[in-house]
Amino acid sequence: VQLQASGGGLVQAGGSLRLSCAASGLTFSRYHFGWFRQAPGKEREFVALSTRVANSVKGRVTISRDNAKNTSYLQMNSLKPGDTAVYYCNAAAFTQSTGWVNYWGQGTLVTVSS
Repeated sequence: VQLQASGGGLVQAGGSLRLSCAASGLTFSRYHFGWFRQAPGKEREFVALSTRVANSVKGRVTISRDNAKNTSYLQMNSLKPGDTAVYYCNAAAFTQSTGWVNYWGQGTLVTVSS
């Protein structure tokens, strides 16, 4: 299984980015996709699932997916310097035999300048 995150970069405060997470080696439609981030010196934190988003980004991010392209997206608007972090995508699925199975992408760096 591979999750390839991309789309990060340097953006000014107030700008937008769309992150992508291309998945391979799994049955894409069976998995829930989420996004997390880790800022320098901090623990990894939740950003968004299809059902909810973190309070810190509420109203500024939208998560979506394209099952035909096996890709999850995170659209981020009105970016703030506090959004600077490495962003990771996560794929999770539950089966009766294995319980929850999780996979992580390698991360893509988002840097927001003031």
